[in-house]
Amino acid sequence: MDALWVRCVFLLACCCASGLGSANKCDEVRKVFQLRQIGPSHLLPSNPRPGSDLQVCVSKNSTCCTKKMEERYQVAARRDIQNLLQTSSSSLKFLIARNVAAFQESFEALLWQAENYTTTLFQDLYHSMADQAAGPVRELFTDISLFLLGSEFSVDELVQRFFDALFPLVYDHLISPSLSGVSLGHAECVRSLSRSVRPFGGVPGHLADQIARSGVSGKLLLQALHLGIEVINTTDHLQLSRECRRALLKMHYCPHCQGLTQSKPCMGYCINVMRGCLASMAEIDIHWREFVRSLEGLSARMHGPQDLEQVLLGIHRLVRDAVRHAQENGPRLSAQVYKLCGPPSRKPAQSVSIQHSSSRESIPLKASVRAPGGSLANRRKDFLSSLRLYLTYYGGLADQLCASDLASNDALSCWNGTEIVKSYTLRVVGNGIKAQIANPEVKVKGADPVINQIIDKLKHINQLLQGKSIPKLGSLDQIETGSGDAEGRYSGDCDDEDGCAGSGAGEVKRKVSRVSKCKSLPSVTLLLIRHHTSTNINLTNKSNKGFIKQTD
Repeated sequence: MDALWVRCVFLLACCCASGLGSANKCDEVRKVFQLRQIGPSHLLPSNPRPGSDLQVCVSKNSTCCTKKMEERYQVAARRDIQNLLQTSSSSLKFLIARNVAAFQESFEALLWQAENYTTTLFQDLYHSMADQAAGPVRELFTDISLFLLGSEFSVDELVQRFFDALFPLVYDHLISPSLSGVSLGHAECVRSLSRSVRPFGGVPGHLADQIARSGVSGKLLLQALHLGIEVINTTDHLQLSRECRRALLKMHYCPHCQGLTQSKPCMGYCINVMRGCLASMAEIDIHWREFVRSLEGLSARMHGPQDLEQVLLGIHRLVRDAVRHAQENGPRLSAQVYKLCGPPSRKPAQSVSIQHSSSRESIPLKASVRAPGGSLANRRKDFLSSLRLYLTYYGGLADQLCASDLASNDALSCWNGTEIVKSYTLRVVGNGIKAQIANPEVKVKGADPVINQIIDKLKHINQLLQGKSIPKLGSLDQIETGSGDAEGRYSGDCDDEDGCAGSGAGEVKRKVSRVSKCKSLPSVTLLLIRHHTSTNINLTNKSNKGFIKQTD
């Protein structure tokens, strides 16, 4: 009895495919055509007609389609697929975009807190020079934020500029504090000696090395995530070939021409069509997998001297160590300054203590500003755990679209491109360009050049993420970091009373060149603007807020 019932249903479906019948007069086709806003209703014939003028939806039977309808159906089929592509990637895109914003907010919060700690250090331990040190501190963190944004800064230079400005203050207030009001000429001479007499020992080199290592890793992470969004945007707006558009029309809307508005394609038929249309996209798969794994590798290396959070929040301690080193070497430094700059021209000291503004005095040393959502390490871990779920996204996209949205789940009948059948009998091909040679539904001529470009970018960023050197600079600039003192020791301390202009035995040399351009991180420019302009704002409330919300 069951076999008889299946046969009856199958024969009924075949009858529907072979003739529209005079009763409906294409009414159902008209309803769906209007409901989906495919085109104006006057394009539809009032009764079934011969389809000799059709190019794709060819049938021996009468049809409810005209050539104009066929053109509109092809546009609709392309629109439907592009909407499906965007819908299927929306959760992945949101995951990456949300974490880009979160990482940027974390960087901003850390910059605020690090500057806060450093400013408070001077207020608590070196009160007499706190106001004068505020400018160099502010400039240091502005330069660091610019570096994180991708500016072509030498990290050594930005750190050394800070210590150049700090040396006259330390000398005037801590090493030779008996008089005040040193002349500008003498202060400038002291500043000019900073790099030769090295009053702060190896601390500037050590700090520069840490900022370079952690900063490169941090902004490389952001660059990679922005590229991830670019990959998704590119594939969301994939340009479909003429052969693909015709195949989609045949699969989606040609059954409507026969009055089969509720039919769906057979699973094997759908997979062949979608694997053919998305053949270039499937080529991304191996590089996307490597991209996810390379991000995991970078994250695993972001600890110690490559942990941006640890480095930024430790700057004030290194500054304290640098000042102590100068104090401990005060007699040597005084002799060198006197020898090279002569006796200072000063006014008698009126007061060693300097009054501070209330806004600066209100900053607590242990401010409650923290990276939102916990530490950067925890945020990276949570993000990568979620991203790992999309490891095979591009390799399985065609099949996923068919299984979840496009193909028939009915084991009794489905559309095979020509008629309603029980199952699809042609060969189902594999994924990728090469496999499409045997595709019976879509002819694939070659790789999409736009997809090839995005694959090249993925290859490049993957090598950067893996720490490999890139001989040619592509859309992402090469980032070089030399070797530093990885153990955290301060190398290059100098006790030579005649100066240390030459390279010491332990001197650390670094070079950070050709860092990536800011244009790869368009939205983070707000970080710098807020960080740079907010220095005149009372920081009392900011210690509670932690960071300013980014607005569009």
